[in-house]
Amino acid sequence: MNDWTLPPYKFDDKDPSKRGREPAAGASSGASPPGHDPWAPEPPLQDPFRLSPPAAAAPPPPPPPPEEPFRADLKHHAARKKARKWGWIWGVLLVTLLVGVLTAGGGAAYVWFKYLKDAPQLPSRDALFAVNRAPGIRFEDRNGQVIATRGPRYGQRITLGAVPNYVPLAFLAAEDRRFYKHGAIDAQGIARAAWVNWRGGRTKQGASTLTQQLAKGLFLTPDRVVKRKLQEMLLAWKLEQVLSKDEILELYLNRIYFGAGTYGVDGAAQTYFGKPASQLTLSESALLASLPKAPSRLALTNDMERALARSRLILANMRKEGWITAEQESRALDDTPRLSPLALQDEGDYGWVLDYATTEAVKIAGQNAPDLVVRLTIDPVLQHEGAEVVRQTMATESERSGANQAALLSLSADGAIRAMVGGTDYSDSPFNRAVQARRQPGSTFKPFIYAAAVEKGVLPTDIRVDEPVKFGDWSPENYSGGYRGPMTVEQALVTSTNTIAVKLGKEAGGPAIGDLVRRFGITSLPPAPDLSVALGSYGVSLLQMTSGFQVFQQGGVRLEPYVIESITTQGGQPVFAHQPPAGERRVYDIGHASIMVKMMKKVVTDGTAKRAAFGRPAAGKTGTSQNWRDAWFVGFTPDYVTGVWVGNDDEKPMNKVVGGDIPASIWRRFMMTAHQTLAVRDFQWLLPDPAPQTEPDPRNGYYETLSAEFARAASELDDAANAAPPEPVPGQPAQENLPY
Repeated sequence: MNDWTLPPYKFDDKDPSKRGREPAAGASSGASPPGHDPWAPEPPLQDPFRLSPPAAAAPPPPPPPPEEPFRADLKHHAARKKARKWGWIWGVLLVTLLVGVLTAGGGAAYVWFKYLKDAPQLPSRDALFAVNRAPGIRFEDRNGQVIATRGPRYGQRITLGAVPNYVPLAFLAAEDRRFYKHGAIDAQGIARAAWVNWRGGRTKQGASTLTQQLAKGLFLTPDRVVKRKLQEMLLAWKLEQVLSKDEILELYLNRIYFGAGTYGVDGAAQTYFGKPASQLTLSESALLASLPKAPSRLALTNDMERALARSRLILANMRKEGWITAEQESRALDDTPRLSPLALQDEGDYGWVLDYATTEAVKIAGQNAPDLVVRLTIDPVLQHEGAEVVRQTMATESERSGANQAALLSLSADGAIRAMVGGTDYSDSPFNRAVQARRQPGSTFKPFIYAAAVEKGVLPTDIRVDEPVKFGDWSPENYSGGYRGPMTVEQALVTSTNTIAVKLGKEAGGPAIGDLVRRFGITSLPPAPDLSVALGSYGVSLLQMTSGFQVFQQGGVRLEPYVIESITTQGGQPVFAHQPPAGERRVYDIGHASIMVKMMKKVVTDGTAKRAAFGRPAAGKTGTSQNWRDAWFVGFTPDYVTGVWVGNDDEKPMNKVVGGDIPASIWRRFMMTAHQTLAVRDFQWLLPDPAPQTEPDPRNGYYETLSAEFARAASELDDAANAAPPEPVPGQPAQENLPY
């Protein structure tokens, strides 16, 4: 039943749009009840006309999980952190790159300035075939007779199309099989060679490309140093910038060295086989291709067997590469090449002269000169006589003396080289012992010591005492081992007394001696040699020693020795003519020279060089180095000055051979031939002996008495020795008669 007791429903007369914004019943004005969210929607109004409650509504979906509140500050922080991280990485990379660039640049600059700055410049393409091309030379003696034709033999310039295909292929098989597959430098070859050498523990394989070998042959020396190798790489790279591979190979074939003075494949074919390169067989091509690796050692005139062994390896490489067939290889192995007679020509006794003269001619005319005609100062009679005397004497004396080599050099009175013999046999040993060897001259050097002392005022009549001496730890002794007491300076030189020579060296002083020998043309000594120079302890060449003695012969005037009289082109154009000096080059006082020559004349007549006397006025000095390693005699007449050395190349001591023995005998025999058509004459410029400028030393009488006592005692000792003479050694003179 209706409950009429309920109060009537009262409609809200306010604007419905504002209904939800009014405060709830019972709430105080301006405040919401506790826990009420003012922004939450109002609950729906209940229908007043509906008596029963509404059906239960479906539960609302669960609210989504609450979202993280947006934090702009956190996002900016992460971005800054990430930016800082990448900035640090990029900074490190940038610094590393900068350091690398600076290091590489610094290293490149160091390599450039230390090794590459002075690398030779490449000439033009056309000039490459002529660059550093030494001239061919026809040599004549002083009379105009042809001695020999020397110098590089180049043959005709060839192209790849003008020779059989196997000719260039043989050289590629020998030197650079991958030539057409790499650039100027073969990195793969370098790695392979490094591995092979590392495994072998030594250098067994090289990695130079054919272009590098060409660059070295054209512009560089063969020295195995870092600088040369780096310059070789640079020049090889430059070559490949201006030439094609075919052009490089062609240039290589035209300029590579084949030994025996031969350059280029056509020159080698002409020299060794007497035919042009266009007619070479496969076996001949492989044999020539074996030479550039070691042209002097493997030259077909020196070691044919080793060259043939290498050519067989080259043929095997050609077959492996597919460049020839097995049948071609077999036929080539059966076809042993034969040398032409031209390859076997012998220059005889002129070999040493021609070596020396070739060097001098190239210095005068230049590397790129045309083919030349060079007239030498050599006298053919004296050259032949000098070689014969040396050869025959050493053949007969070698066993007794324990020496196997000798050298001779002779100058005329104007400094012209008339004979130069550098050893016993040029074909066995082309080493020039007259020019290239530096050996200790021993007492042969004493005249320069005496000359320095004479400049200081010492006279031949001055007295010096032969007695034991000591300078620091050095106590020089005489050859005989004894001492003779007081003697004149002249006697000391004549008898080659060591103690007095050292005393005079001490009086003159090292700087004065060094200055004098440089004026005399001896350049191998230091400016201030030590006192051992008085006994010839510094190495000198026979040429410089002989030229130095010529200053005495010429009364103190220095003459430069020379071997070339004139040079012309083969077309007749003059290139050079030797001219005597415009004025004399006096390096020593003529009065002092007169003193020295007179003393040195007595060395020949009364002293250690008696075996050199041959009935003419002559002067000179013998010498023997320590332990009899070297024996010398250098002497002169008014017409010739000649020096002789005897010894062993390995400096093995001889059987007590001294300068007055074999060297003096060789000198005498040669000089007799040299003077056989000349009139006998003395040194016309000699001056009277100077009078002493001071009062005689009051001690001279004492010294003379003492000297007489020494002489008497020596005579008694000689008489006792003669009473019971020792058994002589067969073939060797008695010890007391040995010259110094």
